[in-house]
Amino acid sequence: MTKLYYTKTLLGFFCIFLFAHSYSQVPFVYKVENSGGKNKVAALPELSQLPKISLLPDPFKWMNGKGRSVAFKEWEKHRSEIKARIEHYIIGTKPVVDPSQVTASFANDTLRVNVTVNGETLTLTCAVSIPEGAKPPYPVCIGMNSFYGSIKADDFKSRGIVGIKFSHNQVTTYYKAKNTDPFFTLYPDQNLDNSGQYAAWVWGVSRIIDGLYKVQSTFPVDLEHIAVTGCSYAGKMALYSGALDERIALTIAQESGGGGATSWRVSQTMPNGTVEKVDNTNYDWFRNSLKTSFSGDSVFYLPIDQHQVMAMCAPRALFCTGNTDFTWLSNNSAFVTAMACAKIYGELGIADRFGFHIDGGHGHCVVPASQEPDIAYFLDKFMKGNKSLSQEIRTRPPDYDTIDYAKWYGEWGK
Repeated sequence: MTKLYYTKTLLGFFCIFLFAHSYSQVPFVYKVENSGGKNKVAALPELSQLPKISLLPDPFKWMNGKGRSVAFKEWEKHRSEIKARIEHYIIGTKPVVDPSQVTASFANDTLRVNVTVNGETLTLTCAVSIPEGAKPPYPVCIGMNSFYGSIKADDFKSRGIVGIKFSHNQVTTYYKAKNTDPFFTLYPDQNLDNSGQYAAWVWGVSRIIDGLYKVQSTFPVDLEHIAVTGCSYAGKMALYSGALDERIALTIAQESGGGGATSWRVSQTMPNGTVEKVDNTNYDWFRNSLKTSFSGDSVFYLPIDQHQVMAMCAPRALFCTGNTDFTWLSNNSAFVTAMACAKIYGELGIADRFGFHIDGGHGHCVVPASQEPDIAYFLDKFMKGNKSLSQEIRTRPPDYDTIDYAKWYGEWGK
């Protein structure tokens, strides 16, 4: 009996060791924008060839339909296939930039990044806020149009996290987009018909990160601890930035609504027209073919959905929020999508790197006290490096558990 107990105990410790060792091999962040940049992706099917997919597409199924894999070693290839669909069907192409096309300087609390393509130059001028007492190398947050997005600045400043303001109008102008905007001048093959502003804006966020790599001697940044954050339409911007740049360690997407952390499919099943759907979102933001090809019930032919965009942040950290006081945000859909994303992170063995908090009782883009502990967890673990912390944050109203969320992904792998 003693011998059997001893053997089982050793086996138990061995299994724990293997799990811990395997978990430790999953990176928290990467040194390159796209680790799968060399992967070849097969040509995407014509619209007439797309099958109807009534539920959420399986993110682990290969695009050619031949099997699936949940092994982390295959995730890079899955990301390449998902990225191709994001660009082809939703936002347009995010151009690849050679490092030689980027120059940068830092002085007087200002980061200046120049990108020169085909003789044209786009300049990003980013104000920088260095908290008092912060010590280099600095962890940094790139906020959409403010230093820290819509999250309380003290949450970052108290941890010595530097804020960098991304002014997206320097790339393409919000609500006044034109084909003469700087991004489209740089890339004349892209325009407001075939490319949405999110492709341009997230390209700009990546160029800021390029700049950070080039100014280390004057602005020493901790390049393994870069965060992005934004709310509402800027929450979508933060989400796509984190999804498409693997140098971002933490993405915080607040109340991002349709085209953000909310399924197009699930929103289409909502009983009224007051939520953000494919039909009624802003079509400066997305490529026009999303609307012309996938409006109404045609959305079920879209070969991708937003849980896959969210999962593109894996294995890096992602935190999303909703707000039940605002119907437009389609919070029921956000909950279903978040649970699907949680399942993906769980399958990859990194469940504590994703979290969501859907609540109400506060203004749009206002952080209530109830969310502060969640934000603290993500900042402390993924920006300050306290890897001993581990939480699975899945906060939603009690009545949301009556939603049959599991039906939307219950067939994955069957």
